Amino acid sequence: MRTRRKTGSYEVGRVKRAEIVDAATRLFAASGYHRVPLSQVAADVGLSESGLLHHFRSKKHLLLAVAERRLEQTALFWSSVQADGRDDPHELFRSMVESTRRLVAEPGLIELFVLVSAEAADPSTPAHQLYGKWYEQAVNETAQLVTRGVERGLFRPDTDAQAIAREIIAVSDGLQLQWVLSGGRLDLVEGIRDYARRLARSVLVNGDDGEPSL
Repeated sequence: MRTRRKTGSYEVGRVKRAEIVDAATRLFAASGYHRVPLSQVAADVGLSESGLLHHFRSKKHLLLAVAERRLEQTALFWSSVQADGRDDPHELFRSMVESTRRLVAEPGLIELFVLVSAEAADPSTPAHQLYGKWYEQAVNETAQLVTRGVERGLFRPDTDAQAIAREIIAVSDGLQLQWVLSGGRLDLVEGIRDYARRLARSVLVNGDDGEPSL
């Protein structure tokens, strides 16, 4: 009986934590991390601030959980691209633009991503391990997409898949930082679209035949 009670209590706690992360993700996305007090997140899920702190020890711990959720969603998007077996030479480049559109639809999460990225530079923080794992996965999956293009004769045979993958991620992250620093004035989608077109011209076998429609 005691074990069953403990199991039920754990499940209730897990569900409530997920509810809190959902609420925080939505509120941070709309208004930004710094502009949403912990009390607002707590009220959104029917808790007091002290009740919320029972599930997350601090606002920073909640921030990390939201960042992890955001990375998981991004990974799911790119996994779906990876699973698509179409012989479309422009698939990778269109996906880069679509992924960026999704980011811009939730501007507060771009700010959050940059914020946690800075913390991840410290090896002693949980963010360091989270982002290290995320970047390794992102580079490998993007490199697989590039390799698939080479194997199918869509990309030039001398294309360095790992180097291209790291470049794509570096450009995306760098433009997100610039977007935050510009107060959102930078056209992030257009910046990625321009880069994707330049990249397409350099790696596509028929890259000189005109720019892809992105």
